[in-house]
Amino acid sequence: MKTRGQCIAVVSGKGGTGKTSFVSGVGSALARNGHKVLCVDCDIGLRNLDLALGLSDRALMDFSDVAQGHCSLDSSVVEHPNIPGLYLLTAPARSRGRPVSNQQMRELLREIRTQFDYCLLDAPAGLGTGFMLATCAADRAVVVTTSDASSLRDAQHTVMELNRFPLGSLHLVVNRVRKKMLRSMHATIDDAIDKAGLPLIGVVPEDDALTLSLNRGVPLLLADYGSSAAAAYRNIARRIAGGKAPLLRIR
Repeated sequence: MKTRGQCIAVVSGKGGTGKTSFVSGVGSALARNGHKVLCVDCDIGLRNLDLALGLSDRALMDFSDVAQGHCSLDSSVVEHPNIPGLYLLTAPARSRGRPVSNQQMRELLREIRTQFDYCLLDAPAGLGTGFMLATCAADRAVVVTTSDASSLRDAQHTVMELNRFPLGSLHLVVNRVRKKMLRSMHATIDDAIDKAGLPLIGVVPEDDALTLSLNRGVPLLLADYGSSAAAAYRNIARRIAGGKAPLLRIR
C-alpha cells in the first residue's frame, strides 16, 4: 500500500527571503532522489515558481481550478521535462470569482497526498489570506528567513501564527547567508535559531548561481555551476526525507 504523502508549507514573514528559490531547489533535489514531488505556487497574482523551475508558460490550469472542481489534478499539473518526478501546480495569474476556501484546500491536499510523496506549498510572503490558505491543511511547515534583524523578527511573528502545528513539524531555514556579513554583525546561525525558536533544518549560502540559473530558465540543480546553494538544497532534501546530511553551518 502506498505511503501517504506529506504536504509542507514553505513560509516567510516578509518578501525577499528566497522562499521560491528554496521550493524549486529542494523540490528538484527530492525528485532527483526518486520521490514524486509536486510544487504548488500559492501566490495568487504574483506567481514566480514557474520561472524558478524553468516551466514558464507551460501551465494552463491553476490550483484554484482544481480546488473548485473545474478540472482534475492530473490534467492541471505539469511535469518537468528534464527532472522526472517533479511537477508544478501554478497559482492563478490574478484573482477572479470566488476565492478558494480553506475546506477546498484541505480536500485538494487530501487528493495530492494520494498521488505524490511530497507537496511543497510556496506560500505568499506575509501573514494574510494566502498564508492561511497554504498552511491550513499542511502537515509540516518550513520558515525561511535571512540573518538580518528585520527578517528574524518577522520569522518570530510567523512562528506565532503556526502554533497549531505539533512539536517536531516546524523547522527553520536560514537563507542567503554571507560569511562576511555574519562576521561584521558578530552574529551566528545560533542567534537565528534562538530568535525564531525553531530547530534548524538547513543553511543556504548566498549564491550568484541562483540568479544566473533563473535568468536562463534552468533549475539550479540542473545547471549547478558548482553551486554551494545547490549543495545546501540537496542536504535539506535528505533531511526532509528523514536522512542525515550536513547543515552546511557557516561561521
